Amino acid sequence: MKKKKSPRLRTVDKVKPPYLLNNFPKNFGLNLGREIVYLLATKGRPAIAGEEWEEMFSNCIGATWKPSNIGLDDVILGSCAWGAKTVKNINPSKAKKVRLISGRNSPIYSYGESNISIEADPMELGEQILTIWNERVSSLREKFKHLRTIVLVKSNDLSEVVVFEYDTIRYEPELFTWAWNKNKNLEGNDKITNSHKFTWQPHGSQFTIIEKLPSDFLIINIKLPNKLDKDLILDGIGFDNNWIKVSTSNG
Repeated sequence: MKKKKSPRLRTVDKVKPPYLLNNFPKNFGLNLGREIVYLLATKGRPAIAGEEWEEMFSNCIGATWKPSNIGLDDVILGSCAWGAKTVKNINPSKAKKVRLISGRNSPIYSYGESNISIEADPMELGEQILTIWNERVSSLREKFKHLRTIVLVKSNDLSEVVVFEYDTIRYEPELFTWAWNKNKNLEGNDKITNSHKFTWQPHGSQFTIIEKLPSDFLIINIKLPNKLDKDLILDGIGFDNNWIKVSTSNG
């Protein structure tokens, strides 16, 4: 039997993305490194929150940063949109796969289900969870010809980070099997490889996707800067105590 080929899609082939997948624009790595060094010097602690990563990535590719409630189209450039994710790893360049928090998929809200417990049919519940995800992806693919997820894997001190992206896709429910684990969370496994792909937590409805790193991810190593002196910064901008007005209420 011949191996099935993926069909060519006219709309996707006709409208080109800003750049090929994981083939980042020139100086992208240098520009991102500069952004991280600046953050470390001004913030004083090695922490990059989700929105900070969205804005950094947007600046580095010349895109529009537009935080989204859905979380799949936070960065927009032409016909392409990205959802941005960050995850910690002790040694980012050695990571093989990452667990990405990918929204809250609530069958209670979307399907009017009652309180969900481990007595619920895992296969039926898993199908509902993936259907919620798929509807979000489909709604955005009506607006954008290309939909991607950009991931920042960061060390604890930000001395090393890894960047990669992948196409944000639908997941057909019939390709996965679901079961409750010992922690009373729902796990979805690929039927063919039996590999763990999804985790869903009944409390809070958090949906996690496990993603393998591609072979062509970007590694950025950073020399950690000293924190900028607060008084020097204030003197540099000409700060005066008259800038501050302190008062009390009459109550």
